[in-house]
Amino acid sequence: MDLFSLSWSALRTAVDGLADRDFERPSGCAGWLVRDLVCHLVIDAQDVLITLATPAGTRPTRDAVTYWEVVEPPTGTDPLDALTVRLAAAYQDPALLRFHLDDVGSAAGRAAALADPDAWVGTRGQVLTVRDYLGAYVLEWTLHHLDLAAGVPEAAGPPAEALARSREMLKRIAAIPFPPALSDTDALLIGTGRRPPTAEERARLGDLAGRLPFPVG
Repeated sequence: MDLFSLSWSALRTAVDGLADRDFERPSGCAGWLVRDLVCHLVIDAQDVLITLATPAGTRPTRDAVTYWEVVEPPTGTDPLDALTVRLAAAYQDPALLRFHLDDVGSAAGRAAALADPDAWVGTRGQVLTVRDYLGAYVLEWTLHHLDLAAGVPEAAGPPAEALARSREMLKRIAAIPFPPALSDTDALLIGTGRRPPTAEERARLGDLAGRLPFPVG
C-alpha cells in the first residue's frame, strides 16, 4: 500500500510539472497524446474511488498479480480509448485537465490511505482485498508514468521501488523471467510491447523474444 501512494504521488507530481505544450506531445500509449493519457488517469482515479466504496460480501477471487491478464496489444481504436480522446479534447485548456487530476487524484490517494487493507472490495466482476487492489495499481501507475516519460523525456520517471515491483509483477503475470541484464524500465517497456527490443536486447532475451509482448489489462 505504501508503493501505491509512492507511485501515484510521483505520477501526479510529474503531470503537475508539465508545460501546456507538453499535453500535445505523443505519449507511450498507442494513439494517445499526453493529454489523452492524463485524462485516462482521471478515469483511473475515479475507478479507485468507486472500488474503495464498493464493499464485497464474498471472499477474494483475485490478488494483486492475478487482477491483471495478458490482453491483445492496444491499437488505439478501442471504443473506450476513443471516448477518452474525445473527453480529453473537451478540456481545451490543459490547466483544467491538470486541476481535475489533482482534485480527483488527491481524493483517491486520501481514500487509499484511509481504507482498511484487509477489507474486501469488488471491481471488474472480481473481489480483492484493498491491499491487493491497491497493490495491483502500482503496475498501472508505473506503466503510465513510463508512457508519460516517453512523450516528455525531461519529466522525472517512476520511483525505483515501483519499477522493481512492477517488473516482478509482470514476470509473474507472464510467467517468464526477464534477463538480469535488462533494467527494470527496459524490461517493462519491452515486456509490455511499448517498444521493440534492440538487436542486442533480442540476443539477451533468446527464445523469450519470440513470445513478446505481454500487454496487460
